[in-house]
Amino acid sequence: MEEILDILPGEVGHDHTEAVKRVSSQLPEDDILYDLADLFRIFADSTRIKILYALYEEELCVGAIAQLLGMTQSAISHQLRALKQAKLVKFRREGKTIFYSLADDHVVTILAQGMEHIEE
Repeated sequence: MEEILDILPGEVGHDHTEAVKRVSSQLPEDDILYDLADLFRIFADSTRIKILYALYEEELCVGAIAQLLGMTQSAISHQLRALKQAKLVKFRREGKTIFYSLADDHVVTILAQGMEHIEE
């Protein structure tokens, strides 16, 4: 019964004041948390995840990604734009062709840890 009392607001239980002080002093600012939520929102789309996994394997152009995923180049370009804005992918131009790759090792780590988590 004490566990229930601990989570119900206004109920008599033990004093949470010190725990709340410790945690609140460690919480990032709201705008940082909003940015983090936006980053995770980018990962909430399976097409973007597929693109990231494809780019994990190899640097690719829009046409190759479109062919790989069975989508239009326009649809892939739209998703790549979101991934670029989130700083998850980078690009380089070779003549008229633009090649995309993962922005850095952080993206690799996020993908690897996400996969490890769901495979547990």
